[in-house]
Amino acid sequence: MDESAKLALFEQTMLPHLNAAHNLARWLTGNPGDAEDVVQEAYLRAFRFFDGFHGGDGRAWLLAVVRNTCHTWMGRKPASVEFDERAHGGSGDDTVEARLVNDSRIEALRKCVEGLPEEYREMVVMRELEEMSYREISEVAAIPVGTVMSRLSRGRAKLLDCMGAKR
Repeated sequence: MDESAKLALFEQTMLPHLNAAHNLARWLTGNPGDAEDVVQEAYLRAFRFFDGFHGGDGRAWLLAVVRNTCHTWMGRKPASVEFDERAHGGSGDDTVEARLVNDSRIEALRKCVEGLPEEYREMVVMRELEEMSYREISEVAAIPVGTVMSRLSRGRAKLLDCMGAKR
């Protein structure tokens, strides 16, 4: 396949997943600027190795590249996350009190997600925020589906414990 055909197929297959790639990288790095750097590097790597993609789920394949790039780039350092409540807040019809309560809950949840060990946090982000199937997460993380389910269960339990402690 010539370079222009490869680029066209890559763009068609991988660019639709740019938001998911950035979201995963942001949660893993804890910083929007770092996430942009990681996603850029991941897309370069993905294009370089696109000949190894043999069809199937482009999102899972790309997010595996993003995840691996992120781990390499970070050197496994702990992450802190910036979260924009305005982008994820309620409607404009909320009362000030309701918005304050909602913002407080969002902040508590954000802190709880940030506090999860990385192996649980990435599972929760991929399942709950990216709405990936267990099989897709298994492919991205290169672990058995049973391990995905176990980590999700433990991560969710830790989130519930954390949210209960913050009330």
